[in-house]
Amino acid sequence: MTIEQFAKDFPVVSRFCYLNTAASGLISEGIMEWRQNHDIDFLIGGSKFRLTADQTLNSVRTDIATYFNSSSKEVFLTPNFTFALKTLVSGMDKSNSVLLLQDDYPSLSFPFYSSGLKVHNLEITADLEDRILQEFKDNTPDVFAFSLVQYISGIKLDINFINSLKKQYPQVLFIADATQYSGTEMFSFKDSGIDIFGGSGYKWLLSGYGNAYLLVKEEFQEKFYSNTLDLEPLEQPFLQSKSHLQLHLEAGHLDTLNFGSLGFSLRQFTAIGQEVIQNHIAQVSAYAKEQFLSLGLLDGTIVKRTAKHSNIFNLQISDKQAQLLSERNIVFSKRGTGVRLSFHLYNTKKDVDKVVKVLRSSQK
Repeated sequence: MTIEQFAKDFPVVSRFCYLNTAASGLISEGIMEWRQNHDIDFLIGGSKFRLTADQTLNSVRTDIATYFNSSSKEVFLTPNFTFALKTLVSGMDKSNSVLLLQDDYPSLSFPFYSSGLKVHNLEITADLEDRILQEFKDNTPDVFAFSLVQYISGIKLDINFINSLKKQYPQVLFIADATQYSGTEMFSFKDSGIDIFGGSGYKWLLSGYGNAYLLVKEEFQEKFYSNTLDLEPLEQPFLQSKSHLQLHLEAGHLDTLNFGSLGFSLRQFTAIGQEVIQNHIAQVSAYAKEQFLSLGLLDGTIVKRTAKHSNIFNLQISDKQAQLLSERNIVFSKRGTGVRLSFHLYNTKKDVDKVVKVLRSSQK
Protein backbone atom coordinates (compact mmCIF):
# COMPACT_ATOMS: atom_id res chain seq x y z
CA MET A 1 0.00 0.00 0.00
CA THR A 2 1.31 3.46 -0.92
CA ILE A 3 0.81 6.63 1.09
CA GLU A 4 -1.37 8.01 -1.73
CA GLN A 5 -3.61 4.94 -1.56
CA PHE A 6 -3.77 5.07 2.23
CA ALA A 7 -4.70 8.78 2.22
CA LYS A 8 -7.86 7.92 0.26
CA ASP A 9 -9.00 5.87 3.25
CA PHE A 10 -9.69 9.06 5.24
CA PRO A 11 -12.95 10.75 4.12
CA VAL A 12 -12.20 13.92 6.12
CA VAL A 13 -9.23 14.68 3.85
CA SER A 14 -11.52 14.99 0.83
CA ARG A 15 -13.74 17.49 2.68
CA PHE A 16 -11.17 19.65 4.47
CA CYS A 17 -7.55 20.67 4.43
CA TYR A 18 -6.97 18.80 7.66
CA LEU A 19 -3.93 20.18 9.52
CA ASN A 20 -4.98 19.27 13.04
CA THR A 21 -3.55 15.83 13.74
CA ALA A 22 -1.63 17.32 16.69
CA ALA A 23 -5.07 17.72 18.31
CA SER A 24 -6.80 14.63 16.96
CA GLY A 25 -5.69 12.12 14.39
CA LEU A 26 -8.21 10.70 11.95
CA ILE A 27 -9.41 7.13 11.73
CA SER A 28 -9.49 5.26 8.46
CA GLU A 29 -12.31 3.39 6.81
CA GLY A 30 -10.20 0.28 7.34
CA ILE A 31 -10.27 0.70 11.12
CA MET A 32 -13.99 1.48 11.02
CA GLU A 33 -14.64 -1.81 9.21
CA TRP A 34 -12.41 -3.71 11.64
CA ARG A 35 -14.32 -2.18 14.57
CA GLN A 36 -17.68 -3.09 13.07
CA ASN A 37 -16.58 -6.71 12.68
CA HIS A 38 -15.20 -6.71 16.24
CA ASP A 39 -18.52 -5.53 17.70
CA ILE A 40 -20.56 -7.91 15.56
CA ASP A 41 -18.49 -10.77 17.01
CA PHE A 42 -19.21 -9.42 20.50
CA LEU A 43 -22.90 -9.02 19.65
CA ILE A 44 -23.35 -12.64 18.65
CA GLY A 45 -20.77 -14.16 20.99
CA GLY A 46 -21.29 -12.44 24.33
CA SER A 47 -18.91 -13.70 27.00
CA LYS A 48 -17.55 -16.34 24.61
CA PHE A 49 -16.11 -13.50 22.57
CA ARG A 50 -13.99 -12.44 25.56
CA LEU A 51 -12.39 -15.89 25.81
CA THR A 52 -9.88 -14.75 23.19
CA ALA A 53 -9.29 -11.32 24.77
CA ASP A 54 -5.87 -12.21 26.20
CA GLN A 55 -4.78 -13.56 22.84
CA THR A 56 -5.90 -10.34 21.13
CA LEU A 57 -4.20 -8.09 23.68
CA ASN A 58 -0.95 -10.09 23.55
CA SER A 59 -1.03 -9.75 19.78
CA VAL A 60 -1.30 -5.96 20.16
CA ARG A 61 1.56 -6.06 22.64
CA THR A 62 3.63 -7.83 20.01
CA ASP A 63 2.60 -5.27 17.36
CA ILE A 64 3.79 -2.43 19.63
CA ALA A 65 7.05 -4.21 20.48
CA THR A 66 7.75 -4.85 16.81
CA TYR A 67 6.93 -1.30 15.77
CA PHE A 68 9.17 0.32 18.39
CA ASN A 69 11.85 -2.41 18.44
CA SER A 70 11.37 -3.46 22.04
CA SER A 71 10.57 -6.60 23.98
CA SER A 72 6.93 -7.55 24.62
CA LYS A 73 7.84 -7.73 28.32
CA GLU A 74 8.54 -4.00 28.19
CA VAL A 75 5.11 -3.10 26.76
CA PHE A 76 2.19 -2.01 28.93
CA LEU A 77 -1.29 -1.21 27.62
CA THR A 78 -3.14 1.74 29.14
CA PRO A 79 -6.24 3.76 28.15
CA ASN A 80 -4.20 6.98 27.76
CA PHE A 81 -0.70 8.28 28.45
CA THR A 82 -1.91 10.65 31.19
CA PHE A 83 -3.22 7.74 33.25
CA ALA A 84 -0.08 5.69 32.63
CA LEU A 85 2.36 8.38 33.73
CA LYS A 86 0.29 9.43 36.76
CA THR A 87 0.15 5.80 37.88
CA LEU A 88 3.86 5.28 37.33
CA VAL A 89 4.92 8.46 39.15
CA SER A 90 2.70 7.55 42.11
CA GLY A 91 4.93 4.51 42.62
CA MET A 92 8.19 6.46 42.36
CA ASP A 93 10.64 7.17 45.17
CA LYS A 94 9.51 10.56 46.50
CA SER A 95 13.07 11.68 47.24
CA ASN A 96 13.84 11.91 43.51
CA SER A 97 14.63 15.25 41.90
CA VAL A 98 13.01 15.87 38.51
CA LEU A 99 13.97 18.09 35.59
CA LEU A 100 11.10 19.25 33.36
CA LEU A 101 10.87 21.64 30.43
CA GLN A 102 8.90 24.82 31.09
CA ASP A 103 5.41 24.89 29.54
CA ASP A 104 5.64 21.23 28.52
CA TYR A 105 2.37 19.32 28.15
CA PRO A 106 0.38 19.51 31.43
CA SER A 107 -0.25 15.75 31.48
CA LEU A 108 3.51 15.26 31.61
CA SER A 109 4.32 17.81 34.32
CA PHE A 110 1.29 17.54 36.64
CA PRO A 111 2.03 14.00 37.95
CA PHE A 112 5.43 15.11 39.22
CA TYR A 113 4.14 18.29 40.86
CA SER A 114 1.16 16.54 42.45
CA SER A 115 3.29 13.72 43.86
CA GLY A 116 5.42 16.04 45.97
CA LEU A 117 8.66 15.46 44.08
CA LYS A 118 11.32 18.17 43.90
CA VAL A 119 10.85 19.67 40.43
CA HIS A 120 13.00 22.10 38.48
CA ASN A 121 11.85 23.71 35.23
CA LEU A 122 14.15 24.60 32.35
CA GLU A 123 13.06 27.32 29.92
CA ILE A 124 12.79 26.27 26.29
CA THR A 125 15.12 28.42 24.20
CA ALA A 126 16.77 28.19 20.79
CA ASP A 127 19.83 26.53 22.35
CA LEU A 128 17.72 24.06 24.34
CA GLU A 129 20.06 21.09 24.02
CA ASP A 130 23.05 23.15 25.26
CA ARG A 131 21.03 24.39 28.23
CA ILE A 132 19.91 20.87 29.13
CA LEU A 133 23.52 19.67 29.04
CA GLN A 134 24.63 22.55 31.26
CA GLU A 135 21.80 21.88 33.71
CA PHE A 136 22.90 18.24 33.97
CA LYS A 137 26.44 19.38 34.71
CA ASP A 138 25.34 21.90 37.36
CA ASN A 139 22.43 20.04 38.98
CA THR A 140 22.19 16.44 37.79
CA PRO A 141 18.57 15.30 38.30
CA ASP A 142 17.43 11.82 39.25
CA VAL A 143 14.73 11.98 36.57
CA PHE A 144 14.51 13.88 33.29
CA ALA A 145 10.97 13.90 31.89
CA PHE A 146 10.18 15.60 28.58
CA SER A 147 8.05 15.57 25.45
CA LEU A 148 10.05 14.60 22.39
CA VAL A 149 7.99 17.17 20.47
CA GLN A 150 6.56 20.23 22.17
CA TYR A 151 2.80 20.40 21.66
CA ILE A 152 2.59 24.19 21.20
CA SER A 153 5.73 25.11 19.28
CA GLY A 154 6.65 21.84 17.59
CA ILE A 155 10.24 22.08 18.89
CA LYS A 156 11.75 18.61 18.74
CA LEU A 157 14.51 17.20 20.89
CA ASP A 158 17.14 15.38 18.85
CA ILE A 159 17.08 11.64 19.64
CA ASN A 160 20.84 11.48 19.08
CA PHE A 161 21.31 14.19 21.72
CA ILE A 162 19.16 12.25 24.18
CA ASN A 163 21.12 9.06 23.49
CA SER A 164 24.42 10.86 24.04
CA LEU A 165 23.18 12.48 27.25
CA LYS A 166 22.06 9.10 28.63
CA LYS A 167 25.52 7.66 27.99
CA GLN A 168 27.06 10.51 29.97
CA TYR A 169 24.51 10.19 32.80
CA PRO A 170 23.41 6.52 32.89
CA GLN A 171 22.11 6.87 36.46
CA VAL A 172 19.43 9.38 35.40
CA LEU A 173 15.99 8.00 34.52
CA PHE A 174 14.86 9.34 31.13
CA ILE A 175 11.08 9.51 30.61
CA ALA A 176 9.73 10.59 27.21
CA ASP A 177 6.19 11.56 26.23
CA ALA A 178 6.02 10.49 22.58
CA THR A 179 2.36 11.32 21.92
CA GLN A 180 3.31 14.08 19.45
CA TYR A 181 6.14 11.98 18.00
CA SER A 182 5.22 8.33 17.53
CA GLY A 183 4.00 7.66 14.02
CA THR A 184 6.10 10.41 12.44
CA GLU A 185 9.60 8.93 12.62
CA MET A 186 11.28 5.55 12.98
CA PHE A 187 12.26 4.81 16.57
CA SER A 188 14.12 1.97 18.28
CA PHE A 189 13.42 1.74 22.00
CA LYS A 190 16.10 -0.93 22.37
CA ASP A 191 18.81 1.33 20.94
CA SER A 192 17.64 4.57 22.54
CA GLY A 193 18.78 6.30 25.71
CA ILE A 194 15.16 6.55 26.84
CA ASP A 195 14.16 4.33 29.77
CA ILE A 196 10.41 4.98 29.68
CA PHE A 197 8.68 5.85 26.42
CA GLY A 198 4.94 6.24 25.99
CA GLY A 199 2.11 7.95 24.22
CA SER A 200 -1.56 7.89 23.30
CA GLY A 201 -2.63 6.42 20.00
CA TYR A 202 -5.29 8.93 18.98
CA LYS A 203 -2.95 11.45 17.37
CA TRP A 204 -0.21 10.43 14.93
CA LEU A 205 -0.83 6.68 15.21
CA LEU A 206 -4.39 7.23 13.92
CA SER A 207 -5.87 4.65 16.27
CA GLY A 208 -8.81 6.47 17.78
CA TYR A 209 -9.31 7.17 21.48
CA GLY A 210 -8.94 4.95 24.53
CA ASN A 211 -5.61 3.33 23.73
CA ALA A 212 -2.04 4.11 24.75
CA TYR A 213 1.22 2.31 25.39
CA LEU A 214 4.04 2.61 27.89
CA LEU A 215 7.42 1.00 27.28
CA VAL A 216 9.54 0.46 30.40
CA LYS A 217 12.97 -1.12 30.18
CA GLU A 218 13.09 -4.28 32.27
CA GLU A 219 15.86 -3.15 34.60
CA PHE A 220 13.67 -0.27 35.84
CA GLN A 221 10.35 -2.05 36.30
CA GLU A 222 10.83 -3.04 39.94
CA LYS A 223 11.95 0.47 40.92
CA PHE A 224 8.28 1.47 40.93
CA TYR A 225 5.89 0.26 43.66
CA SER A 226 8.70 -1.72 45.29
CA ASN A 227 6.51 -1.89 48.40
CA THR A 228 4.13 -4.35 46.68
CA LEU A 229 6.74 -6.86 45.52
CA ASP A 230 6.24 -9.03 48.62
CA LEU A 231 2.52 -9.32 47.79
CA GLU A 232 3.13 -10.74 44.33
CA PRO A 233 2.11 -12.76 42.48
CA LEU A 234 -1.52 -12.50 43.50
CA GLU A 235 -3.36 -15.72 44.37
CA GLN A 236 -6.37 -15.35 42.08
CA PRO A 237 -5.95 -17.53 38.96
CA PHE A 238 -6.90 -14.71 36.58
CA LEU A 239 -4.27 -12.42 38.12
CA GLN A 240 -1.37 -14.83 38.65
CA SER A 241 0.09 -14.22 35.20
CA LYS A 242 0.26 -10.43 35.61
CA SER A 243 3.75 -9.00 36.00
CA HIS A 244 4.70 -6.50 38.72
CA LEU A 245 3.93 -3.36 36.70
CA GLN A 246 0.94 -4.91 34.94
CA LEU A 247 -0.78 -5.09 38.33
CA HIS A 248 -0.52 -1.30 38.51
CA LEU A 249 -0.61 -0.10 34.91
CA GLU A 250 -3.07 -2.70 33.60
CA ALA A 251 -5.43 -2.89 36.57
CA GLY A 252 -8.92 -4.03 35.64
CA HIS A 253 -10.16 -5.02 32.20
CA LEU A 254 -8.62 -3.91 28.91
CA ASP A 255 -10.80 -3.06 25.91
CA THR A 256 -10.06 -5.20 22.85
CA LEU A 257 -11.88 -2.69 20.62
CA ASN A 258 -9.60 0.21 21.48
CA PHE A 259 -6.35 -1.72 21.71
CA GLY A 260 -7.24 -3.77 18.66
CA SER A 261 -7.60 -0.48 16.79
CA LEU A 262 -4.06 0.45 17.83
CA GLY A 263 -2.73 -2.88 16.64
CA PHE A 264 -4.59 -2.55 13.34
CA SER A 265 -3.14 0.92 12.74
CA LEU A 266 0.42 -0.17 13.56
CA ARG A 267 0.14 -3.02 11.04
CA GLN A 268 -1.05 -0.54 8.43
CA PHE A 269 1.91 1.75 9.12
CA THR A 270 4.25 -1.22 8.87
CA ALA A 271 2.71 -2.27 5.55
CA ILE A 272 3.32 1.20 4.11
CA GLY A 273 6.80 1.32 5.64
CA GLN A 274 7.92 3.43 8.58
CA GLU A 275 10.77 4.93 6.58
CA VAL A 276 8.42 5.85 3.75
CA ILE A 277 6.11 7.64 6.19
CA GLN A 278 9.02 9.38 7.89
CA ASN A 279 10.43 10.65 4.60
CA HIS A 280 7.03 11.87 3.38
CA ILE A 281 6.33 13.82 6.57
CA ALA A 282 9.87 15.22 6.63
CA GLN A 283 9.60 16.49 3.05
CA VAL A 284 6.24 18.18 3.58
CA SER A 285 7.38 19.66 6.91
CA ALA A 286 10.64 21.01 5.49
CA TYR A 287 8.69 22.66 2.70
CA ALA A 288 6.20 24.10 5.20
CA LYS A 289 8.96 25.55 7.36
CA GLU A 290 10.60 27.15 4.33
CA GLN A 291 7.33 28.77 3.27
CA PHE A 292 6.36 29.95 6.75
CA LEU A 293 9.82 31.43 7.30
CA SER A 294 9.54 33.35 4.04
CA LEU A 295 6.32 34.91 5.31
CA GLY A 296 7.83 35.74 8.71
CA LEU A 297 5.22 33.70 10.57
CA LEU A 298 7.39 31.67 12.95
CA ASP A 299 8.46 32.60 16.46
CA GLY A 300 12.02 33.82 16.95
CA THR A 301 12.98 30.72 18.95
CA ILE A 302 12.14 28.52 15.97
CA VAL A 303 13.96 30.81 13.56
CA LYS A 304 17.14 30.70 15.64
CA ARG A 305 17.19 26.94 16.23
CA THR A 306 19.60 24.92 14.12
CA ALA A 307 18.17 21.53 15.13
CA LYS A 308 15.66 19.82 12.87
CA HIS A 309 12.09 20.95 13.48
CA SER A 310 9.07 18.65 13.74
CA ASN A 311 5.91 18.59 11.65
CA ILE A 312 4.07 20.96 14.02
CA PHE A 313 4.13 24.73 13.43
CA ASN A 314 2.75 27.61 15.45
CA LEU A 315 2.03 30.56 13.17
CA GLN A 316 1.96 34.05 14.64
CA ILE A 317 -1.06 35.44 12.81
CA SER A 318 -4.03 37.64 13.66
CA ASP A 319 -7.52 36.47 14.56
CA LYS A 320 -8.69 37.82 11.20
CA GLN A 321 -6.16 35.69 9.35
CA ALA A 322 -7.16 32.65 11.42
CA GLN A 323 -10.79 33.28 10.44
CA LEU A 324 -9.76 33.37 6.78
CA LEU A 325 -8.13 29.96 7.14
CA SER A 326 -11.31 28.55 8.68
CA GLU A 327 -13.40 30.00 5.87
CA ARG A 328 -11.20 28.12 3.39
CA ASN A 329 -11.94 24.81 5.18
CA ILE A 330 -8.49 24.61 6.72
CA VAL A 331 -8.72 22.79 10.07
CA PHE A 332 -6.26 23.81 12.80
CA SER A 333 -6.04 24.58 16.53
CA LYS A 334 -5.31 27.75 18.45
CA ARG A 335 -2.47 27.07 20.85
CA GLY A 336 -0.30 29.45 22.81
CA THR A 337 -0.01 32.82 21.09
CA GLY A 338 -0.76 31.56 17.61
CA VAL A 339 -2.38 29.05 15.29
CA ARG A 340 -1.02 25.49 15.28
CA LEU A 341 -0.81 23.55 12.03
CA SER A 342 0.40 19.95 11.86
CA PHE A 343 1.20 17.75 8.86
CA HIS A 344 0.76 13.98 8.63
CA LEU A 345 1.01 11.28 5.99
CA TYR A 346 -2.31 12.28 4.39
CA ASN A 347 -1.06 15.84 3.88
CA THR A 348 0.97 17.10 0.90
CA LYS A 349 2.77 20.23 -0.24
CA LYS A 350 -0.53 21.29 -1.80
CA ASP A 351 -1.92 21.72 1.71
CA VAL A 352 1.01 23.99 2.55
CA ASP A 353 0.41 25.98 -0.62
CA LYS A 354 -3.25 26.46 0.28
CA VAL A 355 -2.33 27.93 3.67
CA VAL A 356 0.39 30.13 2.18
CA LYS A 357 -1.94 31.46 -0.52
CA VAL A 358 -4.52 32.56 2.06
CA LEU A 359 -1.97 34.16 4.38
CA ARG A 360 0.06 35.82 1.66
CA SER A 361 -3.02 37.49 0.22
CA SER A 362 -4.04 38.66 3.70
CA GLN A 363 -0.68 40.39 4.19
CA LYS A 364 -1.15 42.70 1.20
